Amino acid sequence: LMPVMVTVAPPTCARALKALGTVSVVMMPSAALRIAPSQILPFSTGVIMEPLPVDRVIAGLPAAIADANPSHWLRAAEGIMTTDTVPKAFSARAQVGGATVTITGISKGAGMIRPNMATMLGFIATDAKVAPELLQQLATELAEGSFNRVTVDGDTSTNDSFVVIASNQAAHAPITSLDSEEGQALKAAMLGVARQLAQAIVRDGEGATKFITVRVEGGRDGAECRQVAYAIAHSPLVKTAFFASDPNLGRILAAVGYAGIADLDQTGIDLYLDDVHVAVKGGRNPAYREEDGQRVMKQAEITVRVVLGRGTAADTVWTCDFSHDYVTINADYRS
Repeated sequence: LMPVMVTVAPPTCARALKALGTVSVVMMPSAALRIAPSQILPFSTGVIMEPLPVDRVIAGLPAAIADANPSHWLRAAEGIMTTDTVPKAFSARAQVGGATVTITGISKGAGMIRPNMATMLGFIATDAKVAPELLQQLATELAEGSFNRVTVDGDTSTNDSFVVIASNQAAHAPITSLDSEEGQALKAAMLGVARQLAQAIVRDGEGATKFITVRVEGGRDGAECRQVAYAIAHSPLVKTAFFASDPNLGRILAAVGYAGIADLDQTGIDLYLDDVHVAVKGGRNPAYREEDGQRVMKQAEITVRVVLGRGTAADTVWTCDFSHDYVTINADYRS
């Protein structure tokens, strides 16, 4: 048994306040459930640096414990929402070692999103049998392919978490290596759920109207591809151009240029907007037409593909546009 407790209240990140609040709120459920306090995983979300309402949290715990039910995933997803407009919950089944395993997860987040890991919470549980020492490795690899590849606004939070829990109830032999056939099957299925949860945060980004995939190819390594992808995804000028459906695509090339890649040869860069070849070797494609670019920019989902022409590495980041509502939501957050 590994209870997860989430308080949708101030995420008291001041160290003293956090210590006091955490100790107090885990003692009661640990006694009620007859488990050690160290087995309870506490999380919090809300306005930063406001004191945790410990008395209110403790008062609500008996009802929460009594109402706990394996079928309440959607209610849990709804309960942890802040500026989210929709609950985020996904589930999948997969064949692992001759048995059917279930993977279910929830997440929350809409703004202040740029994992390190950002102000988001992500929880994935499975009934698969996984050796305890593999869970941390699995969580790290899942995060790298999902939550650590999203950004809404480039802001990181003081409070963020991604947790993977395995109940070990499935009818298959324990997985002792992620490189095994069973380990690969489980990881692929869990990565699918993790990506849906992470991308749901971007789709629900504060004020977002468009979901944008930024794919950078032809880098010397994955790190420089991510560096370029995030430069594009974080540019306010790029994001507002997407909101306006304005194919002012020189802004994307400008972001590539200031990404800080050493010895970048702009004459080797190609830029694509979905199927539209916008730039060839760092310059405007003679065959490019403005109406083709605008057609893509009006779509709800868009892929930006940048080819650096200096290697074989590639990476992908998911982001969204900036609308007027992003400013309104954050200006009014505490009012």
